[in-house]
Amino acid sequence: MNTTLRRALGAAAVAALALPALAACGGSGGSDRADGGKTVTLVSHDSFLPSKQVLQEFTKETGYKVEVLKSGDAGRAVNQAILSKSHPQGDVFFGVDNTLLSRALDNGIFAPYAAKGLDRVPEDLQLDASGHRVTPMDTGDVCVNYDRAYFADHQLAPPKTLDDLVKPEYKGLLVTENAATSSPGLAFQLATVAKYGDDGWQDYWKKLKDNGVEVVDGWEQAYNNRFSGSAAGRKAKGDRPLVVSYASSPPAEVLGLKDKPREGPTGVAAGTCFRQTEFAGLLKGAKDTEGGKALIDFMLGRKFQEDMPLSMFVRPVNRDAALPELFTKYGATVDAPYTLAPEKIAKNRDQWVKAWSSLVLK
Repeated sequence: MNTTLRRALGAAAVAALALPALAACGGSGGSDRADGGKTVTLVSHDSFLPSKQVLQEFTKETGYKVEVLKSGDAGRAVNQAILSKSHPQGDVFFGVDNTLLSRALDNGIFAPYAAKGLDRVPEDLQLDASGHRVTPMDTGDVCVNYDRAYFADHQLAPPKTLDDLVKPEYKGLLVTENAATSSPGLAFQLATVAKYGDDGWQDYWKKLKDNGVEVVDGWEQAYNNRFSGSAAGRKAKGDRPLVVSYASSPPAEVLGLKDKPREGPTGVAAGTCFRQTEFAGLLKGAKDTEGGKALIDFMLGRKFQEDMPLSMFVRPVNRDAALPELFTKYGATVDAPYTLAPEKIAKNRDQWVKAWSSLVLK
C-alpha cells in the first residue's frame, strides 16, 4: 500500500497487467531520448507495477517517458535511496511508508514540493504537511492472510486476532517477513507493539517463535513461495497457510479468473492489521525536477489513483478516485487497524527492530 501497498501481488493475474521490463540505469533522470522526448526516472520497490496504459497516458500528456528503477523490498529501497543520496538514482522515489518515513526525512533525501491535488487528500494522511517533502499516494492494511482451502480441509477455524496466532492449533502455520528488511514485516511487528505495548510485545514474539513462525527476507518470498493460498505459492508448493500480506491481497487471486467465485481462495484475519500510508517524493538533487514534479502530480490524479487498486492492490488517497467492484467485493475492509503515532515509530523503530532481530532471528 509500499510496500507495500507500497502492491502487485505476484499472482498470474497480476503479471498480465504488469508494466514490461524497462532498462534502468542509475542517475538517468531527465535524459534525452532518441525521439527528442525526455525520460523521468522513478525509483521504487519491486511491487511498483502500475498498468502500462496509465504510464503511457502520462507520456501522452507530458512528453515524459517513465523509467522505473526497482530496488528490492520497500525497506531495502529506502536504504538504497539514503546510501545514494549524494548521487540520486532518479528523480522521484515512490514507496516510503509511515513505518520508514522518519528515516527518509531525517536523512534528507527529498526536496520540498507541494503537489497539485493535495486538497483532495485527507489531512490526517499528510504526515509532512508543513514541509511537503513527501506526498501521500495510497493506503493499505498489512494483515495476516489465510488459505481458505487448508482450513476447510483441516476443519479448523482460521485465526482472527494476534492472540489466536500463538495458540497450539496454529503451530507451524505462519510465515512472516523480516522486520529489518521488509516493510510488511516491520508493519506486522508494529502491530504487535501497538497491541501489547512496550512491555509485552517481546513476550508475544517469544510465544510466536515457540509456535513455529517462519521468517523470510521479503514479501515476494513469503507470499509467492511459502504461502499455500496464493496461485504462485501453490505452484511453488508452499506449505504455510498463514502469511503476513495485505487486506487487499484476495482480489489479486481472482482477478484473472474467467468465472469469478463467490469468495476468493484467501481470507484476511482482520484483527491482525496495521495501517500503512505510502508516499512519493522528489529526490533532492534530481536531474529533472520539472519532470519529477509532473510525475508526482500525475500519480496523485484520478487516472493513476484509479489504476492502483487492480494493479498494485492499494487504496487511493484521492477522495475523487472510485474503487472497482472487484476490489471492494473480494478485498477486506478493516474498520479498526492498529496504528502508532509517527513520532513514536521514529523514536523507537531502530531499537524495536534490533530487539526483534535479536529475539527472533537467533
